[in-house]
Amino acid sequence: MTTSSTGEFQTDGLIRVKVGLSGMLMVKGTPLENIHQAPNQDDMSGTLVSENVIGVVHDHFITFHLDLDIDNTDNSFVKVNLVKEETLTGQSPRKSYLKAKRNVAATENDAKIKLKLYDPSEFHVINPLKRSRSSSTKKCFHNNQIWVTPYNRTEQWAGGLFVYQSKGEDTLAVWSDRNRPIENRDIVLCNPVLRAAPNFEKDLPVCRPAASS
Repeated sequence: MTTSSTGEFQTDGLIRVKVGLSGMLMVKGTPLENIHQAPNQDDMSGTLVSENVIGVVHDHFITFHLDLDIDNTDNSFVKVNLVKEETLTGQSPRKSYLKAKRNVAATENDAKIKLKLYDPSEFHVINPLKRSRSSSTKKCFHNNQIWVTPYNRTEQWAGGLFVYQSKGEDTLAVWSDRNRPIENRDIVLCNPVLRAAPNFEKDLPVCRPAASS
């Protein structure tokens, strides 16, 4: 199975990414010739795509390694939470409103993000030394699972240089566990994307292209 990706850097600072999958199916043999021979399908671990052939359900993880360098290398990572603020009696017809609360990540642990539907947030990479005409810091927005590390030319492959041969000592998780300072430094933003890949009969032997954005 192969993967491909394209990216569009928009004028508002958003990077829109599209990931596609195609290629030969991951299959395994089975004595089953049709699905009626396995009514509960508990032992199939995939889809019967042909007689005696199961297309194994599997995942693809694609990590985008973004060395952004916003207006030079002195960058910081900012998490902006939208928090509920109650209004005072008589202050407004509204009982509450949303307020943007900014937090600058000081270390790698501060910048480990797990998205939550109940915690609306924005994520900015900024150069705190550069200002726009309205004195706002210039920024780039990303709304996805996120890791941020100091730039290191040897830290490029999130799953290790050779994923299937890695013993876990050369991965993004290990680098980030060092919890190094990242505020006002040359930093790298890593954005892992997961694409689950169930299989169907028409995917044998070559999977049709599937894309996520």
